Amino acid sequence: MPATFRIPRQGGLAARPPAWRILVGRPIPALEHALITTPFALPDRLAAKADPALIADDERHFGAIADRLERAIFEASDRLATLRRRPAGPGQQAVERDLEIHRLSGRIRTLGRFGLDLCLGRIVPADGGAPVYIGRLGLADDAGGQLLVDWRSPAAEPFFAATHASPMGLASRRRYRWTRGRISDYWDEVFTADGLADAAERAALDDQSAFIASLAAARSSRMRDVLGTIQADQDAIIRAGSHGTLVVDGGPGTGKTVVALHRAAYLLYADPRLSGHRGGVLVVGPHQPYLDYVGDVLPGLGEEGVATCTLRDLVPEGTTADLAVEPDFEAARLKSSARLVSAVEAAVRHYERPPTRGMDVTTSLTDVWVDPADWADAFAAPEPGTPHNLARDEAWEELLAILVDRNDGEVPAHLLHRALAQNPDLRTAFNRAWPVLDPAGVVADLWSVPAYLRACAPWLEASELDALQRDEPRAWTVSDLPFLDAARLRIGDPDAARLARRREAAEASERQQREYVMDDLIAADDSEMRVMSMLRGQDAKNSLADDAGLPSADPGALAGPFAHVIVDEAQELTDAEWQMLLARNPSRSFTVVGDRAQARHGFTEPWAERLERAGLDRVEIASLTVNYRTPAEVMAEAAPVIRAAIPDANVPTSIRESGRPVVHSSVASLEQVIGGWLAAHAEGEGIACVIGDPTFAPRPRVRSLTPALAKGLEFDLVVLVEPERFGDGIEGAVDRYVAMTRATGQLVVLAG
Repeated sequence: MPATFRIPRQGGLAARPPAWRILVGRPIPALEHALITTPFALPDRLAAKADPALIADDERHFGAIADRLERAIFEASDRLATLRRRPAGPGQQAVERDLEIHRLSGRIRTLGRFGLDLCLGRIVPADGGAPVYIGRLGLADDAGGQLLVDWRSPAAEPFFAATHASPMGLASRRRYRWTRGRISDYWDEVFTADGLADAAERAALDDQSAFIASLAAARSSRMRDVLGTIQADQDAIIRAGSHGTLVVDGGPGTGKTVVALHRAAYLLYADPRLSGHRGGVLVVGPHQPYLDYVGDVLPGLGEEGVATCTLRDLVPEGTTADLAVEPDFEAARLKSSARLVSAVEAAVRHYERPPTRGMDVTTSLTDVWVDPADWADAFAAPEPGTPHNLARDEAWEELLAILVDRNDGEVPAHLLHRALAQNPDLRTAFNRAWPVLDPAGVVADLWSVPAYLRACAPWLEASELDALQRDEPRAWTVSDLPFLDAARLRIGDPDAARLARRREAAEASERQQREYVMDDLIAADDSEMRVMSMLRGQDAKNSLADDAGLPSADPGALAGPFAHVIVDEAQELTDAEWQMLLARNPSRSFTVVGDRAQARHGFTEPWAERLERAGLDRVEIASLTVNYRTPAEVMAEAAPVIRAAIPDANVPTSIRESGRPVVHSSVASLEQVIGGWLAAHAEGEGIACVIGDPTFAPRPRVRSLTPALAKGLEFDLVVLVEPERFGDGIEGAVDRYVAMTRATGQLVVLAG
């Protein structure tokens, strides 16, 4: 759990005794009033690391951090309370106040989530300079000196990126391992020859041993914090620029998801296009269990405003629990095409055709002739990209304006405008030419009216037209989502136009009511200065306006546009599904994370070719080849499974061994395997998963998933049930490979 702290004071904020109190892992009643003189809690086996010569400087620095943290929380809380009591003010002042409240609230939550464990480690420059301590966020003392350097800043880059081949000006690096708010271990790396000689006998010179040990730590239902152990190959990708498309290609266990999430936090800090609330970041995952698993990562990095979703979440119909997979293979193949998605545009344009014949409109005031050119001019008035249902109202108002202007003042303009707007013949003709559309209804018509689909997608063969037709046009499948999304973005919410008209009517009514009130106040003003006449000024009118109670349409938090989109498990997306994301990111700034060897339906072409076909450009590839998660014993059995189907698969090299070989047994031993593992692992120590047995009921710390839903997750124990039943070909091989490589400790394979 996150650590908090309290610091005893003597004589006010400026005085602090040599020891500080740290309340760790709240609540721990036994420690709540204990005076802890050091943040280090090293076990007996690491007693040598508790040598004051090794940790005294750190203890002094942590004392200063603790002091400043308490001040920071107090000052931020006081500032937040002051802002909330202050009136919002007009216009830009209100926006700036809200942004500052959001920033302060986020900082307080981040500081409350962590304590001294905000500090990840330290680096010592080779030129003899003072150590630099790296933190989850920056923290300065009262004199402006940096107590903690934000991990995303350029000054912190050597902490992650320095290697013995390229030390980046460092003499040494120290990483801390925190457990419940205290340091349970740490290890040093030395980069200079003199440093190696001086440190040869130091107990802290562990090189990578502590890092390797941390990889084998027990998992939980949430992705654990790994910021302090980001490796150089991962850090280089995290800090890469955001212009164009960056593909992060890597096999199981290479940290692709870690890179993707930390990259989101880095870009929000460092990229001018995204920082300062100038742009948003969207993270798209493969399924809901994935989002649940990674849900704590970005808040733990101080970023709570990043939108996360699956493709299904982008469309209201996608959240339907019983949304099926397309049953017909040919229909699924056709619907995977981006070209077919373009048929939605043609389908909507079919309902935006101006009449080609004129008409005479008779009103009680005068007769008006509507020429075909009038229709054409009105229909061309909306700006390109305006959703159909909103553009419809713009075209209607333009048509009325054209007809009123032709009147040449023979009839008062406002009276003629009202007469035309209420004319049933003109309204009927307009509604027929440009009706209000329902996005789902347009897509349903494509799948149920062959002539309509043929007109919108004339390149389709007769057999393809037949394959796309179905008896229940609204029996939505996963393959329909790109079409429903394209229709909704192109058409807009069917209720949006009605809400806009209601808002306009409400604003008009409010304006009229204000005019009545001002007239009464001005008439009753008998002061010498006639101050009430100031109410006629525009500034006064603006300050009197209140739109809080007016009806409004919520465009949806996932509608975009976003400045950057991160897509995990991207190898599964079809060209049609890519259109859903391209529509939300006009700048084409993407981080694409995936593994071609984990594509269930095959992925034979290069990443660049695949993405360029989908509509992305400026594609760069970054490869991860080191498997930090999966033990070598598991990979030795998993690698042949995927290479038999995909010979050129990017199978990463594992850097650790678990000491536990893969176990093969029978299905009958499933309960025995699970029971034995639970008995051997106390409550809270790890999490297991049974993959491939839909009859197995999940229980505390043991999940039951399909191979597809296990993708992107990791477990201490994986029990693979009858993997031979996953199928033949690439899909079966990928499912087996994905399921096997979820294991971080033990893999058990049960055959029928």
